[in-house]
Amino acid sequence: MFLRLAQQHQEFIQDLVMNLQALTITLDGRGYTASCYTCGDKMQSASFMVSLGDKHLIRFLVSDYGITWMELWDDRELMKLEGAEAISQLQELANIVKYSHAVQLTN
Repeated sequence: MFLRLAQQHQEFIQDLVMNLQALTITLDGRGYTASCYTCGDKMQSASFMVSLGDKHLIRFLVSDYGITWMELWDDRELMKLEGAEAISQLQELANIVKYSHAVQLTN
């Protein structure tokens, strides 16, 4: 049972890293400065960052050790979330990007 759970966890992390890479490409295409760095080719961890404006930075870290969302303003930490809350906040970011693009298409 534990080996199966470990395998599922690794697959979850890999899926999350792939989605971060896709979000980076989307954000870059929309004019945001974004990056996603992975360690090695197994995609077991990633560091994702996006600048949402002057002095406003989002950092999302994922690895086998945990998942963290940090929002910074002028190099000061505004918010730090971990686990499911961090992933929910990442979804909020993706929704904002998706919604803002839909609004631009209709205008």
